[in-house]
Amino acid sequence: MGMDSRDGSTGDVKDNGSAMNLKEIFRTVQTILVIDWPSKELPEALTRAGFHVVVRGGPRPEDHSAYELHSSRNLAHDPGEVVVRHIGRAPERADLIYSYRPLSELPEIITTAKRLGAQTIWTQSGLSAAGVIDRKGCWVPEEELRLARNLVESAGLRYITGPYIGDAAQR
Repeated sequence: MGMDSRDGSTGDVKDNGSAMNLKEIFRTVQTILVIDWPSKELPEALTRAGFHVVVRGGPRPEDHSAYELHSSRNLAHDPGEVVVRHIGRAPERADLIYSYRPLSELPEIITTAKRLGAQTIWTQSGLSAAGVIDRKGCWVPEEELRLARNLVESAGLRYITGPYIGDAAQR
């Protein structure tokens, strides 16, 4: 189920020769748990794309907030404002876990995904292919990627490392 090779032009994620379109993956997702993020634009972009977004903003169980779209009366001209509401607990369920954390934290993230019923873990490194810090960067050294993919897949979950989820959700 590993989905780590990207073809950013088509939105396809390839796994050993087979391809699954990101739109197909997103079609099955309602709730996304965001564990850390590169900028506040990420949870806002996911919210504007129509997902129920819960952000874990710290290590404590009460460090959870929901991002919600509050619509204006005239949706044709104003899609609404993203409002953050502190909820103080993890969601009861999540379909996808997005993480901007070091891959060393993957075992804990997998445990969280299994507990919440998520089928997909999407990680982002924050590095470009040149190894330079890039808030939309998804590059991971090949050996680290292989180990991470094996760990996630052995838990029965789909693994995606790119493209940048904020852009992919807007397509």
